[in-house]
Amino acid sequence: MRGKAARDPWPRQRAGLLALGRDHRRIVGETGHFVAERLGTSLLVWLLVGIALALPAGLFLLQQNLAAMTGAWEGRPGLSVYFELDAASGAPDALADALTRHGAVADVTVVSADEALAEFRRYTDLADALDMLDDNPLPASLRATLARGAGPEDLDALAALAEEAEGVAEVVVEKTWLERVTDITRVVSRLGAMLAALFGLGAVLITATSVRLAIEARLEELRVLKLVGATDAQIRRPFLYFGLVYGLGGGLVAAMLISIGILVIEGPLTDLLGSYGRELELAGFDFIFLGGLFLLAALLGVGGALVAARQRLGDLEIL
Repeated sequence: MRGKAARDPWPRQRAGLLALGRDHRRIVGETGHFVAERLGTSLLVWLLVGIALALPAGLFLLQQNLAAMTGAWEGRPGLSVYFELDAASGAPDALADALTRHGAVADVTVVSADEALAEFRRYTDLADALDMLDDNPLPASLRATLARGAGPEDLDALAALAEEAEGVAEVVVEKTWLERVTDITRVVSRLGAMLAALFGLGAVLITATSVRLAIEARLEELRVLKLVGATDAQIRRPFLYFGLVYGLGGGLVAAMLISIGILVIEGPLTDLLGSYGRELELAGFDFIFLGGLFLLAALLGVGGALVAARQRLGDLEIL
């Protein structure tokens, strides 16, 4: 009949939100079925991705706790000043005032000779021996604690100031542990950044290889879909879900490995900190850290799947 255009036997329909939701739900079901059928391979991929994420994430936690230790330790570094036995009675207070005016000092504690003797009597069994002495053998002393954020150079300046004070016999600078912890924190931070880049790339390659195998297993099906007019996004979508599942599974394994590592070192670390009068307070392993870990794992998984899909599906030929 004239005036009528030929009818398209395969009319294109607009995909509404409901249809798009059904499509995603179908793909989720297919992804779960595909992963369940190849559970051994999936477990291996999750383990590899988890190991690749656990080491840099664990180093990040270590760096965070070292930084918290140097910043919040009640025994922050400082210096102890011991006065001569015949020093003037006002010498400790004069030096304490001078140190207090320094911006790097948080607190100054003065211990007089009588207070030192009383404390010595309280914590030792030598009270009878001390009673036999005519004079107090213990000198006056003071301890200055650094303010938060102060560094080793501030300790050197305070030590020089204390050594020039009147009646000072000895200045003991307590900075060795701060320098070591600061250096270790810096090394751990840089090592963690380097390993995060390397192992992140490894996680992407592992996921890309696994998704590439999944694409090869469904190659004939994909050719048929392309033949009947499926778009590149529709063909690529299931494999992005594969990458997402591989990434999230790897993130779960990484969280489990980090938890096991914390349990293993918790006992010795508690004993170590206890020798310094500190209680173990692990920081950073919380919901924010776990959320960031799973988000990073998902992005790496989807990124690897996207690399594999673009590389293999870009030149897909219809036979």
